[in-house]
Amino acid sequence: MSTPGTSVGEFTAWDYVVFVLMLLTSALIGIYQAIKARGHQTNFQFLLGNRQLRAFPVALSLASSFMSAITVIGTPAEVYRFGAMFLIFCFTYAIVIVISAEFFLPVFYRLNITSTYEVLYTGIVIYAPALALNQVTGFDLWGVLIATGLVCTLYCTLGGLKAVVWTDVFQLTVMIIGFVAVIIRGAIIHGSFAQVLNISYHGGRLNFWE
Repeated sequence: MSTPGTSVGEFTAWDYVVFVLMLLTSALIGIYQAIKARGHQTNFQFLLGNRQLRAFPVALSLASSFMSAITVIGTPAEVYRFGAMFLIFCFTYAIVIVISAEFFLPVFYRLNITSTYEVLYTGIVIYAPALALNQVTGFDLWGVLIATGLVCTLYCTLGGLKAVVWTDVFQLTVMIIGFVAVIIRGAIIHGSFAQVLNISYHGGRLNFWE
């Protein structure tokens, strides 16, 4: 919620540097994977990474996929508006993940099934950060959509699943660094992390069971 007298923050020079580096690094990962597999990449390798990817990068990639711009932008607003009761969602989410991993994924794995359901979801995922960038940078909304969409298409098309996984790992790392930076910055502004929690408590934002 906005208050009278406040304004939307704007990008500084370093923000632009990070934004450009994010796009360039994502594109370079796709180009690297394409060059690495040049001349001997089959459809199986392109779509499934030849089933040789390690569990750790795949786990980070899945986490990054679930932690889309909708989550990063929407969840803080949800908690700020309605309080911490949103965290109950995490318990149900954990149950769903265990059931999917133990019962559904083994079946898909044995059937060699690949899913393209995210094609429909991608439009929403790209639109959310594009709208946020439009507000803080003044960039044209369609320009941001096209730029980010082209970069995503580039590394997916050139590098296949391996490029997608390693790009997700990189982007998740940047997101986590950003989360930690926001937490540290908030604690510095208010004196301590305990003070942040105290403000949240008295503001009715830690109403977990209410």
